[in-house]
Amino acid sequence: MTTTKDPGGKGASILDAPEVDALHLDERPDGPGAAVMMAAGIGIFVLGLFTLLSEASIPIHDWLESLEFGRGVVPLAGKTINGTIGFFAAWIILGMAWRTKELDLRRWFWIALALGVVGAVMMFPPVFQAFATE
Repeated sequence: MTTTKDPGGKGASILDAPEVDALHLDERPDGPGAAVMMAAGIGIFVLGLFTLLSEASIPIHDWLESLEFGRGVVPLAGKTINGTIGFFAAWIILGMAWRTKELDLRRWFWIALALGVVGAVMMFPPVFQAFATE
């Protein structure tokens, strides 16, 4: 498990604190936590990408529209279905690959956050409408 230095800067680990030690917690790998963070970032990125592609390509827009199954939400259902598939696929793949790994959670958090921000920017109307086909 990745340990964090105490705020006082004395070099002691938070896991060395008597309050935490008294809990008798098992150390667990950081990989599963990093996997779900990355999966969330990938899911948001996929959702943003399909939002942008829906405006930029008529065939992709029509395909996403066909995924609404008569519910009246037009291509929104296709975008969210693909974003959800992206999240779960990434979670399963990364979760299996990283289940026993010790990873730098801070690094993977920032990568996942960057993917999420890029995905959110692609869902911003002035951005995806700039790619609209007439």
